[in-house]
Amino acid sequence: MFKVSSGILYRLCIVYIVTLSVPQKKVEISMEVSLGYWVLFFIFVIIMLALDLGVFHRGNHAPTMRSSLLWSAFWIILAFIFSGIIWTTMGSGHALDFITAYLLEKSLSIDNLFIFILVFGFFNIDIKYQHRLLFWGVFGALIMRVLFIFGGAALLERFVWLMYLFGIFLIITGIRMLFEKEEQQDLNDNRLIKLLRKILPMKEDVIEPHFIVKENGKRYATQFLIALLFIEGTDLLFAVDSIPAVLAVTQNTFIVVTSNVFAIMGLRSLYFALSSILPMFRYIKYALAGILAFIGVKMIFNEGMKALGSTLHISNIFSLVIIISLLTIAIVASVIVGRVEKRRRL
Repeated sequence: MFKVSSGILYRLCIVYIVTLSVPQKKVEISMEVSLGYWVLFFIFVIIMLALDLGVFHRGNHAPTMRSSLLWSAFWIILAFIFSGIIWTTMGSGHALDFITAYLLEKSLSIDNLFIFILVFGFFNIDIKYQHRLLFWGVFGALIMRVLFIFGGAALLERFVWLMYLFGIFLIITGIRMLFEKEEQQDLNDNRLIKLLRKILPMKEDVIEPHFIVKENGKRYATQFLIALLFIEGTDLLFAVDSIPAVLAVTQNTFIVVTSNVFAIMGLRSLYFALSSILPMFRYIKYALAGILAFIGVKMIFNEGMKALGSTLHISNIFSLVIIISLLTIAIVASVIVGRVEKRRRL
């Protein structure tokens, strides 16, 4: 449904060039919370990842719809429990920021779900191996997202005008997504896939889920490794869009990091729960386009009002209402139109 943009290198170059504009002196990032909170949170993440791969999903098997829904519910409930902890320790305002950032990242991560469907279908990866592949994909995404968040927060702390630049970027991205034509994609023509196949010795008919295999004394990359690298690359692309959007909600790095982690950690179970019905939601991309454009407008408007000394701003409560409303309208419209078309075919 969503086109994998061949402009990934272009976007990353923009980020790199902007980063180079930072003066070469130490940038101090305000942690907003004590080091103990960070340590406890990342210990929790490591424990959950270990339990996920080493205990709950130790073997290679296809997750059932029931187990996927239960795991999705578990991660959502856990995120709201964490928001309650934030409410108790940091206040209601930060808790609202966390919920808004979490739901924003959760909705924008729908892009990733369509990529999973596309990649697994293209490489013909059996569903019983998909969870293990996604585990490592999520692990890499967590590391990249944390680095992106700290980098973005550091830039915004030093250069306030970047809020306007990020806002314009999100508006343009939303408009492009809105008018982007839906077409069946052939990953054989994707530049990243072509590059990986060119630089890595390949063996794409491996059945067992190994990233590297050895044959006749030579090592080969498998389709599992190419799929993983492609997933990581596209997540990096999506992070260029989503991280500035979340930073528009709050620049509290603890809130941004934790909301991103919770959204990404629940992404695999959400994929297995929705993969069979997700393509039916034809209007989701319009909701996501609207969300990105709205967040871009919010960034520019709020920063402009602040520069003028005005207290007028678009609140996170209003943002939360807009995000939920756009997603609800898109899903309901998709279901209604789908049912109408089904009746006409009968």
